[in-house]
Amino acid sequence: MTLPQGYTPTSGVLPPNSVCKLHKSLYGLKQASRQWYKCLSQALLDEGFDQYPADNTLFVEETNTSYTTVLVYVDDILIVSNNDGAVASIKAALAKKFKTKDLGPARFFLGLDIARNADGISVCQRKYCLDLLVDSGLLGCKPKSTPMDYKKTLNKDSGILLSDGIPYREIIGRLLYLCITRPYITFAVNRLSQYLSCPTDLHYKAALRILKYLKNNPGQGLFYSAHIDICLNGFSDVDWGTCLESRRSITGMHVFLGTSLISWKSKKQDVVSSSST
Repeated sequence: MTLPQGYTPTSGVLPPNSVCKLHKSLYGLKQASRQWYKCLSQALLDEGFDQYPADNTLFVEETNTSYTTVLVYVDDILIVSNNDGAVASIKAALAKKFKTKDLGPARFFLGLDIARNADGISVCQRKYCLDLLVDSGLLGCKPKSTPMDYKKTLNKDSGILLSDGIPYREIIGRLLYLCITRPYITFAVNRLSQYLSCPTDLHYKAALRILKYLKNNPGQGLFYSAHIDICLNGFSDVDWGTCLESRRSITGMHVFLGTSLISWKSKKQDVVSSSST
């Protein structure tokens, strides 16, 4: 970075070809986000939080009287705790080191609409879903009853190759984020995401069908009840070796805490076979 025009030293004469030395990372530089995360994470660690090993953006503090978690996304922070005093304490500590803005109880966070009452917490992506329908021109479409036409078999050779696959990739990318609160479209989105490198017109129509299915109820999401038994229940299934292209199995699993869905996944995995003589 060269010196600003009109700069004059307070004393002495500057040497030729002088440059500025940065003491703070400027917004937009390649290293700015890394430096900001390093600074923020160190501030949380100094307050007694532990960095969660499975997710570096999640910080946890557990004491005899409270359990507090802090979720960080760049400069957006979500604080969850069973103790109001712990929340106030971490807010005050961050306010001393950074310029912060307290938005109060969480109602909207990274596209998630959060509502709570005495019965529990509801999380959905209504606004995100409606924006996706508007951008795709399907806000006034006729809804579909299922996310996929399960009678039709899709593969990489189905249909005619699209001349421009960007719109298809954009839809699939946004649907992947929508799976955060819409687990019942996970299988369909997972299936269509396998054709991102060579999308065809049939793949694109299948992606639009998912959007038409979402038109039925764009505000549907997950509900976490406040009155449940602390009991873990897991369910899994596998469609053994049914992928016609790779001969892999398609597996799916759901994990419930009481009646609340907390984890799910749908993916392909290699078929494991054995033989004996």
